[in-house]
Amino acid sequence: MTATVAPADLADAGRDDRSLRRFLDGLPGVDAVGLERRSATLATRSIKAASKLQAIDLAIAMVDLTTLEGADTPGKVRSLCAQALRPDPAHPDVGPVAAVCIYPDLAGVAAERLRGTPVQVAAVATAFPSGRSSLQVKLADTRLAVDAGATEIDMVIDRGAYLTGRYGQVLDEIVAVKQACGSAHLKVILETGELGSYDEVRRASWLALLAGADVIKTSTGKISPAATLPVVQVMLQAVRDWHRVTGERRGVKAAGGIRVAKDAIRHLVAVNEVAGPEWLTPELFRFGASSLLGDLLRQRRTQREGHYESAARIGGAA
Repeated sequence: MTATVAPADLADAGRDDRSLRRFLDGLPGVDAVGLERRSATLATRSIKAASKLQAIDLAIAMVDLTTLEGADTPGKVRSLCAQALRPDPAHPDVGPVAAVCIYPDLAGVAAERLRGTPVQVAAVATAFPSGRSSLQVKLADTRLAVDAGATEIDMVIDRGAYLTGRYGQVLDEIVAVKQACGSAHLKVILETGELGSYDEVRRASWLALLAGADVIKTSTGKISPAATLPVVQVMLQAVRDWHRVTGERRGVKAAGGIRVAKDAIRHLVAVNEVAGPEWLTPELFRFGASSLLGDLLRQRRTQREGHYESAARIGGAA
């Protein structure tokens, strides 16, 4: 697929609803049949044993280890951080995950525990998961997390505003949150399960990229469906085409519903074939997961040792 827009089109996109609607409606429609057929093909793709082990290690390095429950405590977050640093204590050759993902009020706990390590502190903000609050509250939520030490912010768009065509409002909120992030990276959650079609996923992806998102993310994990392979492909196409037009590389985070190593590897195959091998890095592709890591570690032991072990034997990885 060729680039969807030209540089002049980006310059003319504007910030008002009418200009943004003209730009977004001008994007090519998604071939849903072809997209789903390609997803089915990718899902059957097999890789060699040595490559599978490499893929598992890469997937581990891409995990945002997540806890987003009302019952989260400082102790639980500290345990999550310890797990992020040493995912498999019995096998110190397993490297750390990419980040821990938590609520803003616990960002300081994670930042203290992870200071001086490569593991990032990602905090959900902007009235997660609904995104239904005033801009002032959303910005305060973001600043709370950044001031506490968050190095990444996962914000949610106002889907009500997006679905009623208030594109300028959505764009302006992303721009404002991006500014409030300072040096922290901004991941913009589209909540694709609420958007209704692949065409809307493409439009929302481009809107977030226009607004300055460092990463576009599928879901809060609270809505189903979330990170389906066809949806992730559409988002990978968007960041690939953005790079072709602007020269800038932006990332994708697949969150929600990816629970086993087999699904993670399928997504890595999609990253390689749709966006390109340059995106096979934790800086440009992430998995938002709470249970995926445990299966990745079990499958890693199976590949190395030839037998399958239960989660209990791997420290009960979440």
